[in-house]
Amino acid sequence: MTQEIKFGTDGWRGIIADDFTFDNVRRVAGAIASYVLDHEEPGRGVVVGYDTRFASQRAARIAAEVLAGAGIAIKLAIDYTPTPAISLAVKSMGAAGGVVITSSHNPWNWNGVKFKGKFGGSATPAMMKVIEAKVRAGAMPNGKKGSIEEVDLKRAYIEAVCGFADMELIRKANFKFAIDSMYGSGRGLLAQIFNDHGIQHVAIRQELNPLFPGINPEPIEPHIALLQQTVVKHGCHAGFATDGDADRIGAVAEDGSFVDSHKIFSVLLRWLLERKKWPGDVVRAFNTTLMLDRIAAKHRRKLHECPIGFKYIADLMMEREIVIGGEESGGIGYSRYLPERDGILNSLLLANVMAEEGKPLGQLVADLQREFGPHHYGRRDLHIPEDVKQSAIQRARSEQTKRLGRYSVLRKDGLDGIKFFLDASSNGNGAEPWILFRASGTEPLLRVYAEAASPELVEEILSSAEAFVNGQ
Repeated sequence: MTQEIKFGTDGWRGIIADDFTFDNVRRVAGAIASYVLDHEEPGRGVVVGYDTRFASQRAARIAAEVLAGAGIAIKLAIDYTPTPAISLAVKSMGAAGGVVITSSHNPWNWNGVKFKGKFGGSATPAMMKVIEAKVRAGAMPNGKKGSIEEVDLKRAYIEAVCGFADMELIRKANFKFAIDSMYGSGRGLLAQIFNDHGIQHVAIRQELNPLFPGINPEPIEPHIALLQQTVVKHGCHAGFATDGDADRIGAVAEDGSFVDSHKIFSVLLRWLLERKKWPGDVVRAFNTTLMLDRIAAKHRRKLHECPIGFKYIADLMMEREIVIGGEESGGIGYSRYLPERDGILNSLLLANVMAEEGKPLGQLVADLQREFGPHHYGRRDLHIPEDVKQSAIQRARSEQTKRLGRYSVLRKDGLDGIKFFLDASSNGNGAEPWILFRASGTEPLLRVYAEAASPELVEEILSSAEAFVNGQ
């Protein structure tokens, strides 16, 4: 029996040897080849790259061979390469698309395949639907064999991100940074950039280790504990972490405290609107902070809320000018650069903000909390049986559910999952309290996200949500 291949918010992922097999990589590559032949200009070729995970390099070669077997010329990365570098290559080379072998921030025993559109960003929902259908149909086109050329994709990428940030201003500010590649495909790049520009830094977890020892390559707590310790130990003004394929960012303030993606997004948004005055609308995913709405409203910018997955943000970037778009997982992008998230670029831009404002990262976050009210966030990943997961979502959607713990549900929103707005305290001008239940479409996992005006209230809401999920 043919194994079912399910696509999530950003391509296909599976457990190595169980789901992620070379045969399944061939199936997905065949579907992508068929899509390119039918819907793009195959003569433009396809770019293929890979991350530092087990079997990624071999899987990339297999995918390249399938695509070449369909008559499509391939540019194959010569080394482990960040996903955003592959996206940039697709756009700058005028390729028909890009394939990346990666499982992003997942644990070490996962791997997967992403597809990038010719515009240099996540494939749109419409594109992914076509590819999914072709996987189910068993598409495996053949033609006159295309060439496979190995290329260096990092040099042009470094030049591009450095051209987008003010590297001289960062150097003159004389801040010191800690950088953490989390053993991922961003390894060595920020260190090289800072070395080339004379910027003080301390680099950790730059070596190749596909076991990601002791962590998942996701730039959130607890996985960034070593970065937090490094910032404090070496007296750094900020720490930046990138995930397994370097398209997401996490950060640490000068006191070692974690700066979540919501605050990173907010710091960057405020800077772009107040200092840079870039034109365009703002896009945020359904599970991100409402602080962004307040910042956008102050500057009279239209804000779009979209389902979870950067492909939805990229889709909007194809339609209109977007000054910045981002998601809860640390993926942030800009229309004027690429419709793609980029952890390394955003590390440089955060350093740029610090340099221009003359403040370490923690002070920038404190400024936001003072002006726009205290906003605190938390998330829990609940690994539960499928029946429990589905029951929780059904009960959350039910009109009979009007309370969560001590609080009444003021209203619900079902854009992606089900969100409750609660009658808990906002502590004056603080965050409007909410909780979001969202079931994974590919694994027995339910995530709950919460925002409120204090860390204590966030934890209380999350605990009430977990009890609700478990039927307590």
